[in-house]
Amino acid sequence: MKAIVVTDQAAGTAGMRLAERPKPEAAGNDVLVEVHASGFTPGELTWPSNWTDRLGRDRTPSIPGHELAGVVSALGYGTTGLSVGQRVFGLTDWTRDGTLAEYAAVEARNLAPLPGDVAFTVGASLPISGLTAWQGLFDHGRLQPGQSVLVHGAAGGVGSMVTQLAREAGAHIIGTGRAADRQTALDFGAAEFVDLDNDTLEDVGAVDLVFDVIGGDIGKRSTSLIRAGGTLVTIAGPPEARPVDGLAIDFVVESDRVQLREVVQRVRDGRLRTVIGNVATLDDAVAAFNPTGRVRGKTIIRVRP
Repeated sequence: MKAIVVTDQAAGTAGMRLAERPKPEAAGNDVLVEVHASGFTPGELTWPSNWTDRLGRDRTPSIPGHELAGVVSALGYGTTGLSVGQRVFGLTDWTRDGTLAEYAAVEARNLAPLPGDVAFTVGASLPISGLTAWQGLFDHGRLQPGQSVLVHGAAGGVGSMVTQLAREAGAHIIGTGRAADRQTALDFGAAEFVDLDNDTLEDVGAVDLVFDVIGGDIGKRSTSLIRAGGTLVTIAGPPEARPVDGLAIDFVVESDRVQLREVVQRVRDGRLRTVIGNVATLDDAVAAFNPTGRVRGKTIIRVRP
């Protein structure tokens, strides 16, 4: 089968190449998915799991990508809950070959049914951003109606999901980003916007929850804005500072079938929109992940027409 592979961690996305790889087999409790669309996060090439397995052994050439939408083509021994021919989408295991390929073997529990009225490209764009937003807000942030949320990167892939879900939950959202992101963040549901290049972050005042996707100095300064009992939730790594009288939680997103169902249902209802930028074929994937200019939205690879 055709797949995108990487062998050189230092090369980043420039080290990607299209290659022929053996078609995977579905082990116990796996399904083999005929991939129709795949999502990819460029930052994942810095994750150790792309290069070594759980025992620290080299696993290159490895196939990156952890988001997919496609059709179940085979079931492994003992697999239940899904059927051959079923449309699915989900988030794959970090230490296994990924989704930038014509086929991927995935644990069945990491997949959810993809309704027929949701395009494969949309399905592939949802797992990381949708689950990260859901888990950060509700599992870790314990968001309640009426609370205030400071969302960094509110116009980005994760931030836009956070903004929309928090708005639906009845929160007051203050988005941040570049000046050019202001209207996009407001359209997604932010009530206020802070231009991090030109506005003063500290003018925001006290908030109940900070959802940080940036880290560094912005993440550090944000802790001073959290009121007593509030929470800093971050996906930018262990926080450099913590709220004086609150919680600081950094987490790695996990696949969850129930939450995937919640996210995709909101897409069907029109309550949730995903940000897709460029859609490219598998043959053109390497060029798509090495653009010459800034691409707004997530790049999706359409593996099959």
